[in-house]
Amino acid sequence: MKLLEGKTAIVTGGSRGIGKGIVEIFAQHGANVAFTYSSSAQAADALVDELSSTGVKIKAYKSNAASFEESQKLADEVLKEFGSIDILINNAGITKDNLLMRISEDDFDKVIEVNLKSVFNMTKAVQRTMLKQRKGSIINMSSIVGVTGNAGQTNYAASKAGIIGFSKSVALELGSRHIRCNVIAPGFIETEMTGKLNEETVQNWRDGIPLKRGGSPEDIANACVFLASDLSSYITGQVIHVDGGMHT
Repeated sequence: MKLLEGKTAIVTGGSRGIGKGIVEIFAQHGANVAFTYSSSAQAADALVDELSSTGVKIKAYKSNAASFEESQKLADEVLKEFGSIDILINNAGITKDNLLMRISEDDFDKVIEVNLKSVFNMTKAVQRTMLKQRKGSIINMSSIVGVTGNAGQTNYAASKAGIIGFSKSVALELGSRHIRCNVIAPGFIETEMTGKLNEETVQNWRDGIPLKRGGSPEDIANACVFLASDLSSYITGQVIHVDGGMHT
């Protein structure tokens, strides 16, 4: 059963990791997908080629979600190319971890700009289209760190907590037009980035998770499919924890 057939989705940061998993699963469920990348053009092209046989439209855009101007340009181009924008996944993000006493103002500002302001930029950019359509699903990627905090990640935690407050406010503002806005808070997800950690560190993480394993991009992508589809038509303003029970 293709839960997203005929829908058009924008996925920011879609060329690798969690974003790539979302693009792949959405295509399998029949969605046409426009995804962004910042520097990994080769990975983006490879993903488009990989999904070219799925029968849906897939297109990669080099775009910086931290720029309001580029976000608006992207939304305009996607609407022109695809004809609608039904789903927005705000997934783009970075980390610049350090203890508060050592973190620089620039590193704090950069993480807020890329992780949090990008969510404002893209949501603002697609809002007009969704309001005209009188429908839409916006899914913003937070983190367990945005709920619990984490030493050495004051900037990242602040950005991810901000996403939750922003999303709940958007849900209240746009609900009367049948536009839903929800949050996914991933826990420890095993991607290319975690693959660079030593095995002992990764296993220690797994041991502390009630389900005794790290999550996969597919775990996050499946939650996105649910929130993007009509199966969740009465759900908005919520934070869905996909973390194997880390936060209970």
